[in-house]
Amino acid sequence: MPIASSTATSGRLLSLLSLLQVRRDWPGELLARRLGVSERTVRRDVDRLRELGYPVQAVKGPDGGYRLEAGSQVPPLLFDEEQAVALAVALRLAVATGAGIEEAAARALTTVRQVLPARLRHRVDALAVSAAEGRGAQADTDVLLALSAAVRAGEEVRFDYRAPGRPEADRPPRRVQPHHLVVRAGRWYVVGWSPEREDWRVYRADRMTPRTPTGPRFPPREVPGGDVAAFLSARFKGSPEVDAWPCRGEVILDLPVAAVAPFAGDGVVEAAGAARTRLVSGAWSWAALAASLARFDAEVEVVGPVELREAFAELSRRAGRAAGLPGGT
Repeated sequence: MPIASSTATSGRLLSLLSLLQVRRDWPGELLARRLGVSERTVRRDVDRLRELGYPVQAVKGPDGGYRLEAGSQVPPLLFDEEQAVALAVALRLAVATGAGIEEAAARALTTVRQVLPARLRHRVDALAVSAAEGRGAQADTDVLLALSAAVRAGEEVRFDYRAPGRPEADRPPRRVQPHHLVVRAGRWYVVGWSPEREDWRVYRADRMTPRTPTGPRFPPREVPGGDVAAFLSARFKGSPEVDAWPCRGEVILDLPVAAVAPFAGDGVVEAAGAARTRLVSGAWSWAALAASLARFDAEVEVVGPVELREAFAELSRRAGRAAGLPGGT
């Protein structure tokens, strides 16, 4: 009988903890109804949770109640099956974020995986994620936390910036009003407003060293277009605002669609015959677009515009000079 009573109490404590984790405030009467016990039993169970290290606070008011607060230590947590799987998957993906937390994430994943039921463990193990090689330096975790705090507080950041080939030792610290901290292709970027240049700027977080203290607070702004992901994508394409390549052309390649599609990137591909493909693609310059299309190693028919045709002509002249041909001028 004592064993059965102890088992029932332990199960009830887990149920109580689960309820406290999913809602800010719980009236004592409502908790008692959900658990099928008296309010006196709820009070005793709350005391037991406190003894285990859970900071459960009493809530004053007409109904009274309880709230699970943040404490000075991390007590054991309780997750349902969906939350446990989501946590394990997130930890497995953490290695691809470039946030410098791979070792800690791996240890946390081992801890979570250890207590998962076999059926859930198989689901998590089925997700195989490999970190891409050569993605470059990662952002320091403390730097990311400092930048994130500045974004939330709306405070200007002063920082040193390490740009390749540019000596920064004698330069004064830069200033930016950070609005977004985003990750793209395994790198973290700060998207912010530069009050000195009165324009939006994008900085790589792994090259930033924030200085303390932070600067003054600033009013929030909206990035051009209202979508930070689209704005960042546009900047990487060399476009100031619109998420589109500044140079865009159309060609027909003497290759079947199956040979073009895997290498077309964000271009538009469609069949133009049994073994020919129409490709609409873009780049940051006409020379870059011509060179990109020439890599298909096939006959190219330029549909337009004329700037692309001229870029192919210049590419041909450069190739002739490189090959030492008499007509390569």
